[in-house]
Amino acid sequence: MTSIEGAPAAAGAPPVRPNPPDPNVRFGVIAAIVTYSMWGLFPLFFKLLDHVDPVGVVAHRVIFSLVFLCLVLALHRRFGEVIAALRDMRVLGVMAVTTTLLAFNWLIFVWGVSIGQVLQVSFGYFINPLVSVAIGMVLLGERQSPWQTAAIGIAVAAVVIQAIALGDVPWIALGLAILFGFYGYFRKTVRVGSAPGLFVETLLMLPPAVIYLMVSAMVFGRDYYSDAVTATALVVSGPLTALALIFFAYAARQLRLTTIGMFQYIAPSLHFLSAVFLFGETLDPVSLLSFVLIWLSLVVFSFDTWRRRGRGPRPA
Repeated sequence: MTSIEGAPAAAGAPPVRPNPPDPNVRFGVIAAIVTYSMWGLFPLFFKLLDHVDPVGVVAHRVIFSLVFLCLVLALHRRFGEVIAALRDMRVLGVMAVTTTLLAFNWLIFVWGVSIGQVLQVSFGYFINPLVSVAIGMVLLGERQSPWQTAAIGIAVAAVVIQAIALGDVPWIALGLAILFGFYGYFRKTVRVGSAPGLFVETLLMLPPAVIYLMVSAMVFGRDYYSDAVTATALVVSGPLTALALIFFAYAARQLRLTTIGMFQYIAPSLHFLSAVFLFGETLDPVSLLSFVLIWLSLVVFSFDTWRRRGRGPRPA
């Protein structure tokens, strides 16, 4: 009997078998699919709240995310990370910026869904990876390959065509992509875990959220809990937000960054399908052309990223 390498195996030794698949990687793939599927189905969920003002929806999302994260952090005894972040003025300053970016990202998303612009939401999250690359080029001096530069150029052309189709700048799509791109840029500069980081961000959002809901109730007489469906959806919006992030954090620990990158198109694809086949949004030929160009740019970018990955040294 010989081993896999061809050397004689010791007498009585068990046959050498290939290593079984790593269960952590398998669970990481499942977590990534669950995460991006949840994000992709968020328009269906927030359509239940399109009769509620978007700021009120975001305020409830903040409050109940914070409540849910309190339970998660208490269970895993991670409040020490939160306290350390709150005591570090540099970290707190950066997280004040990420909080602002995240709050406006949530607000634009909810507003876009409520006014029937899910196609623009989809477009924004399709171009988000390329916006992140462009931010790296401009602010960090990162050099991209000619193929990646071409992908960004195709995406710019797609945005211009989308503007022609709308007769206006696609502010929702650009807003979502730019805000989330800069959110990722600033979030990478602080060493705070995903769940503790989101806790700090929602904690910073809490005062304006509570003030807004109090003013809405006392001045404008808004009753957010007038029916059971609305009240339940508002409460559930927080845990759903936090759960998606927790699944994503687990997937990011188990998978390569390039592998995670391939899953990120699940969410905008589901947005696109929901907009066209469930919400009946109009997809005229010019808008379709802009999406085709975006898909082409992502194919070019993803293929080049995959091709270049094999050129680096293999991990031990």
